Amino acid sequence: MDMKNVSNLKFLIAITLCASIVSCNRSSNSGNVDSATGWKINDKNGGFQYNTQFKEQETPPGTAFIEGGTFTMGKVGDDPMHDWNNTPNQQHIQSFYMDETEVTNINYTFYLDYLKNVYPPDDPNFALIYKGALPDTLVWRNRLGYNEMMTENYLRHPGYANYPVVGVSWIQAVEYANWRTDRVAEMALQEAGYIKRDSHLTDVSAESTFSTDTYINAPSQTYGGNTEVLEGGKRRQQTDAEGNPINIYASRETGLIPVKYRLPTEAEWEYAALGMSELRQYNVYRGRKKYPWDGQYTRSGKRVNRGDQMANFKQGKGDYGGIAGWSDDGADITAEVKTYAPNDYGLYDMAGNVSEWVADVYRPIVDDEFNDFNYYRGNVYTKNAINEDGTVKIVTSDEIVYDTLSNGKIIARDLPGEIARIPIDEDETYLRTNFSQSDNRNFRDGDKRSSRYYRENFEETEGEKKSSTGKMYNSPKHTVEVDSTEGELIREYDQSNSRTSLINDEVRVYKGGSWRDRAYWIDPAQRRYFPQDMATDDIGFRCAVSRVGSKTNNGGKRRN
Repeated sequence: MDMKNVSNLKFLIAITLCASIVSCNRSSNSGNVDSATGWKINDKNGGFQYNTQFKEQETPPGTAFIEGGTFTMGKVGDDPMHDWNNTPNQQHIQSFYMDETEVTNINYTFYLDYLKNVYPPDDPNFALIYKGALPDTLVWRNRLGYNEMMTENYLRHPGYANYPVVGVSWIQAVEYANWRTDRVAEMALQEAGYIKRDSHLTDVSAESTFSTDTYINAPSQTYGGNTEVLEGGKRRQQTDAEGNPINIYASRETGLIPVKYRLPTEAEWEYAALGMSELRQYNVYRGRKKYPWDGQYTRSGKRVNRGDQMANFKQGKGDYGGIAGWSDDGADITAEVKTYAPNDYGLYDMAGNVSEWVADVYRPIVDDEFNDFNYYRGNVYTKNAINEDGTVKIVTSDEIVYDTLSNGKIIARDLPGEIARIPIDEDETYLRTNFSQSDNRNFRDGDKRSSRYYRENFEETEGEKKSSTGKMYNSPKHTVEVDSTEGELIREYDQSNSRTSLINDEVRVYKGGSWRDRAYWIDPAQRRYFPQDMATDDIGFRCAVSRVGSKTNNGGKRRN
């Protein structure tokens, strides 16, 4: 072989090797090939299944996208009340979704109708489930005012269908969010063909319900193990080359199971209310934005509607809506949602109409010294309860646990079909540095680093001194128990004269101002608190959903 042929052969080998390497690189970078091992993902013969075509999270029903960022949380104007319970501090919020409007009466009565159909209140086993979800319509009563029309009609009359629901406690709002999570996930799985279409109408009962957590952890136990529902989807009818069913159950890896609905944190709510979609404005970024709309005043300055109020709030003594025929804000009590213009995020009534529950336990201090990223006080970490055989414990209709609240109302802790939850223990906390216990509502609260008034309380007992840590807050401790023999409630009020505060781990923050409040309270930075198991005629709520994946809603691409 002459040198020319040898040179040509070397060239051909080099070209072949190059093509092989390029082919390998393309294969490794393919969406269905694991870049670390070269093995196939989503192989039709089995193996690891993953949604490699996932682009980004769909906007959950009823919500608007809130792109996260940094902002000045707290009051940036004068504080004539001298509360000083939300002094300005810099916080960073991750992207999330929030309801465009408050949850309305029709939204909530739809929830009540579901509970009534699935857990019939005339069945003694389920009567307290429906009753525990009912809003307190008596919140409208006033000893020196006639409000019986609202007491009887506000929740259910079609004339108030799209008005914000009130009389709902913080606990009831959380339960609604949990229920909504399951209904949205159930619909998503029906549409994707994993479960029987319309099963929520034809196959649901107290013993056959859908729970998102149950579906993720023990999918065969969903709907009480009803195979007709679980095998009724189109995907269950698909088989591989050997005739075996494929994609029987959806997992988190499919990207089909929606992220949970919940109450927004206080920091998220305040960030969303300010509507800071244009951080290029210096005054907005530096915390000079006072209301959800532009400007420092409650009336519109635009020519087309100059002088109109921008929210529904109390104008002054005896003035809830203005003079008849020339109303200032178009409402005397609550107003229909979307009556006023949205803020820049597309959120309605983030000032006025009704105040809104947020997730946080109230403390007078927002301690950014300890956390300035997704700030939230209220974490109580739990885990799935496990049976002796290692399976998760599913709540049955005869195992429902009820909680008696401080006001005597009774609510179901877990509904049938859900996974029982228990506090985390040393198995999860041993040698951890980021958390050490299940209940973190009191984290660094009342210790030397967070209280000027920390002290040691000593008690003389048989010549010995026993010390107990002095806490920052000393609230009343009322007790409510159920008589085991007659089933009647035994209420004992705390009559101690030594109580110094109403703040405890069961009071929650509410924000936004309402139809009952003066303009001072519609500043998104304002914060107040109320017991989590009580309700009023001026506090409602809206839900939030966390964002997964990229911070932006354009696939993570940076803006030019």
